[in-house]
Amino acid sequence: MRTILKLEKRLGEIDPPLIDVDVQTFIPGVDDEAWLALNNRIFANHPDQGGWIMQDLTNRIAESWFDPKGFFIAKKNGAMIGFCWTKIHNDLARQGAIGEIYVLGVDKAHSPKGLGKALAALGLQYFVALGIKDAMLYVDADNAAALKVYKDLGFN
Repeated sequence: MRTILKLEKRLGEIDPPLIDVDVQTFIPGVDDEAWLALNNRIFANHPDQGGWIMQDLTNRIAESWFDPKGFFIAKKNGAMIGFCWTKIHNDLARQGAIGEIYVLGVDKAHSPKGLGKALAALGLQYFVALGIKDAMLYVDADNAAALKVYKDLGFN
């Protein structure tokens, strides 16, 4: 049985580790194919995130919450090697906005150690710059590598 955890964090100053990669924001219509290939390679066996087709990405881009400024792409030698896609929830009554690390993916075969943590920290910095005070994410309970990254960043 699959168990999904919801982790949360109160935001403060975020100091990401320095990683020698280029980071840019996602450009719809330009980065789509390369991102889909990377996503599907990283999440080949994931029940929700793997096996995406262009329509899956197009549907997310069409959502009211989509903002390419919060979708960070890491590249090394021009090739995409990781990403942190954020989402901001503004629809919760009696609550301020909450930033979500929507999807974090790293191609372990081509990425420097610590890239996942650095990309997640970049997403958290993005929230702080927008004045968002709380962050959350969902993660599979058996994903030890992801849990370590998130716990190291202070998620509970």
